[in-house]
Amino acid sequence: MRPAAAPGALAPRPDRRAAQALIGAAVALTLVALVVPLVYIFYRAFSAGSQAFFNNILDPNTLHAIMLTAMVALLTVPFNLIFGVAAAWAIARFRFRGRRLLLVLIEIPFSISPIIAGICYLLLYGRQGLMGSWLMANDIQIPFALPGIVMVTMFVTSPFVVREVLPLMQAQGSEQEQAAVTLGASGWQVFRRVTLPNIRWALLYGAVLCTARAVGEFGGVSVVSGSIRGQTNTLPLQIELLFNDLNIAGAFAAASTLTVIALVVMVLKTVMESQRG
Repeated sequence: MRPAAAPGALAPRPDRRAAQALIGAAVALTLVALVVPLVYIFYRAFSAGSQAFFNNILDPNTLHAIMLTAMVALLTVPFNLIFGVAAAWAIARFRFRGRRLLLVLIEIPFSISPIIAGICYLLLYGRQGLMGSWLMANDIQIPFALPGIVMVTMFVTSPFVVREVLPLMQAQGSEQEQAAVTLGASGWQVFRRVTLPNIRWALLYGAVLCTARAVGEFGGVSVVSGSIRGQTNTLPLQIELLFNDLNIAGAFAAASTLTVIALVVMVLKTVMESQRG
């Protein structure tokens, strides 16, 4: 009979075989769920040869979808950086009526489907929407054009920077900023020399997450864009249309481009996490 462990003694180590089994299961699941699909995407993209791959990528509609996706991200991310820092600063540094309501509003894009957001924008700014007649009278088009795509993408991605910056600002407190003000620094100097250096990694991390979400957004954009070939198709929408056209090689070529963007974003995220650590 095995003697009982003395009080205060170290707990026995977990069985080595059980640990190896868990590690093996985790590796197998990662291979099946992540690695194999990624490898298959690139395999199918180049299955017809590199020349066919580049011909599919350089197709005018696919090339336009890539450029439009990049443009949407370039317009969306700066807005979210400004909004995220301003909202985080207001919530972390001030106490005011409606502060909790502002936090709830910021979380709304996490809580509702992007398709619902797209429908709301369509009902507001479409021809039959609340502002449709005024927009038409002033020759302003929001749905089925770049403004509508950018607006719904901004809505979907708006919480990311705030949620990265806000906890850090709350944890750091305002002592350094108050000291800088006491020494005669202006508001801009306090932000540039004290606040911004302290939140730079969280800000960049939020920008990376925002970029990834903006590039891969499908639901809301599919509603407000109309999926017009060569005009309002972003890269995710172009992939769907190519699949529907049974252009499998072209769809996988476009999907591989989107995958490369996602992998680059993931590498940047990993690097930033290590820097923050």
